[in-house]
Amino acid sequence: MARGTLRIYLGAAPGVGKTYAMLSEAHRRVERGTDCVVAFVEHHHRPRTEVMLHGLEQLPRREIEYRGGTFTEMDVDAVLRRAPKVALVDELAHTNMPGSRNTKRWRDVEELLAAGIDVISTVNIQHLESLGDVVESITGVRQRETVPDEVVRRADQIELVDMSPQALRRRMAHGNIYKPDKVDAALSNYFRPGNLTALRELALLWVADRVDAHLTEYRSEHHVSAIWGSRERIVVGLTGGPEGRTLIRRAARLAEKGAGGEVMAVYISRSDGLTAVSPKELALQRTLVEDLGGTFHQVVGDDIPAALLDFARGVNATQIVLGVSRRRSWQYVFGPGVGATVARESGPDLDVHLITHAEVGKGRGLPVARGARLGRSRVISGWLAGVLGPLLLTWLLKSVVPDIGLANHMLLFLTLTVAAALLGGLLPALASAVVGSTLLNWFFTPPVHTLTVADPQNIVAIVVFVGVAVAVASVVDLAARRTHQAARLRAESEILSFLSGNVLRGETGLEDLLERVRETFGMESVALLERAGEKDPWTCAGSVGPRPATTPDAADVDVPVGDHTALSLCGRVLPAADRRVLAAFAAQAAVVVDRRRLKGEADRAEELAEGNRIRTALLAAVSHDLRTPLAGIKAAVTSLRSDDVEWSEEDQAELLEAIEEGADRLDHLVGNLLDMSRLQTGTVTPIIRETDLDEVVPMALGAVPEDTVDLDVPESLPMVGVDRGLLERSVANIVENAVKYSPPGERVLVSASAMADRVEIRVVDRGPGVPDEVKDRIFEPFQRYGDAPRGDGVGLGLAVARGFAEAIGGTLHAEDTPGGGLTMVLAVRTAPGRRRERPDVSPAVTS
Repeated sequence: MARGTLRIYLGAAPGVGKTYAMLSEAHRRVERGTDCVVAFVEHHHRPRTEVMLHGLEQLPRREIEYRGGTFTEMDVDAVLRRAPKVALVDELAHTNMPGSRNTKRWRDVEELLAAGIDVISTVNIQHLESLGDVVESITGVRQRETVPDEVVRRADQIELVDMSPQALRRRMAHGNIYKPDKVDAALSNYFRPGNLTALRELALLWVADRVDAHLTEYRSEHHVSAIWGSRERIVVGLTGGPEGRTLIRRAARLAEKGAGGEVMAVYISRSDGLTAVSPKELALQRTLVEDLGGTFHQVVGDDIPAALLDFARGVNATQIVLGVSRRRSWQYVFGPGVGATVARESGPDLDVHLITHAEVGKGRGLPVARGARLGRSRVISGWLAGVLGPLLLTWLLKSVVPDIGLANHMLLFLTLTVAAALLGGLLPALASAVVGSTLLNWFFTPPVHTLTVADPQNIVAIVVFVGVAVAVASVVDLAARRTHQAARLRAESEILSFLSGNVLRGETGLEDLLERVRETFGMESVALLERAGEKDPWTCAGSVGPRPATTPDAADVDVPVGDHTALSLCGRVLPAADRRVLAAFAAQAAVVVDRRRLKGEADRAEELAEGNRIRTALLAAVSHDLRTPLAGIKAAVTSLRSDDVEWSEEDQAELLEAIEEGADRLDHLVGNLLDMSRLQTGTVTPIIRETDLDEVVPMALGAVPEDTVDLDVPESLPMVGVDRGLLERSVANIVENAVKYSPPGERVLVSASAMADRVEIRVVDRGPGVPDEVKDRIFEPFQRYGDAPRGDGVGLGLAVARGFAEAIGGTLHAEDTPGGGLTMVLAVRTAPGRRRERPDVSPAVTS
């Protein structure tokens, strides 16, 4: 079943007339005979809008009980059962009541579209997800109901419902939007002229960017070359903090200002295992960036600025978006920070944006555990505190502080040992205990300057001191290890969730999965190797990164999957703890390869089924369409050879003409069958030459009556690079098809015009036309649209025309003729560097 189309009326503010325009479109379609129903429209007691509902079929709503009240929502099941051609669904960004089928109305619309129902909907610009922060800064109101930009951007048609702020305020003052008791408050708050002007500008810019995207898509499809514009690729540096969502939205707006912009969010994690900062927050940010059309990446690196710049240069980024540091003022004594370092080292090829946010200066602490082993700096600090600290303390106690007693000396040394344990873990604390106990014994325990202890109580005190130091160090080390293990488990669960979601749903290709492995484990290259048998050589099913391993033995890490598949990683040797997650990646990579192989087999089966369908259609054509002209020729010849009838000269001429027409028709049918056979077998070899269209197109009109075609091919057109024979056959089939479906007395127009590096040949008829959903199907072999009588052909003309057009590097598609009918547009490339000289004309003629 074909997917339905989505049309959206986009407005800058409430009351501009989106719902009214939607209902007007519904009345227009109903008058044309389209099955159109109202699935859900909220008129908000506006008289003009409420009147527009009259005459339209309204489906019943679903009633939901919630907290003692009764609310109505769109009944998706009722719409699916009714299965109209077009359904009207108001307020696309609406959040459904708890207990509804879906949480958001745009998800309801997705179900209707998947069922083949066309949907017309409305949305305001302030409800787009990426503009939430901007709208709040303008109006002071945070929009709780939002819709992902990608949902609106995927719409087949977006119509901007525009109105000047002055006109909208007049409509408000006249009571056409809100009740009279709410008008004054609305005019003085949300509907201020400045607010409306800013929202209107946002809507216009957003729609203009979408038009640019459509233009780029059109130029790509039609191979229109022009000046290359720079593609903005924006990298967003994430820390796992709550400011990441603000950065992602700002980057999305920057990307939308240029056609083809791309947002890539990246989180840099440490290389000492599978660590992650605030997995819940990162998951939310991953979802947000994907909703906004971007991608999320996780990269391993100890030097965060260097890793971020390496990633940005590796993906050819043009801009980097970072948040202003959350560190407090005194923390800058430890260094300039990531933002300043990236800005200093980015060079002239990268623009760095530092974005302010609500978390600036609130400290770098996160609401979850850091989840990492003790870092190198902490270990060094622990050793310094454990070894040099007791020496410094001894000097202070001997030279600066008077004798304070052995008990106090031991407490001070114990404090240093605890500090060493907290900073560096077990080993620095043990070293501190050994050094501290030795110094206590030598300098402060009688007899001093010897390692003997005279008082047994002092021996007990020193033993207790060492025991407490070891216990505290063990507890700190155990806590650090447990914290690290918890962080690993969180990271592993996140990765396994990714595998069970994206991969099993088929949303991730093999290369994407291998790239995720490379990023997660910080490897240089990853390859999936497979072989048919034990003695067969290894082959690469897919790889990412430079110099991937060609055999499992050549890799730094090798994870076998079954007997004949292995995941090979190059870069560094991974700890055994990482192999559990790596094995899951390897198993899923094998699943992706199997799925790809099965898809290839399914495609081949589909090709075989298509071949069987064509052979069946060919047999039907031979049994009927080819036998019909043969039967006419046979009957005419039999009549001429008959001795029982004396034929007049007029009768003989008529019979001979019938024989000639039948032979011509038979020749045309056989020619199309042979042409389609050449296209199906790939034996069409075009000979591209510089050609004048005014020499080829007239030759293609020989098979149609002269009074049925108007020809308009200017001599000033540039020369084209085509195969003359294939172009002539393509144009001939298009013109014959147009003449066949044109009403009696209506002439077909064949015109040509130049556009950039293309020349378009347009064949315009005034026939019945073709609906949009059939326009692509009419180019398939053995397809005849409408009630074309049998014997008029086997439905190969347009299929052959498109096949020949594509063989010479051109395109052929169908458009509606304004006023009714069908226009075939055949576009071919101009000859490189050649353009026909314009004939000299006098100034009088040109004026």
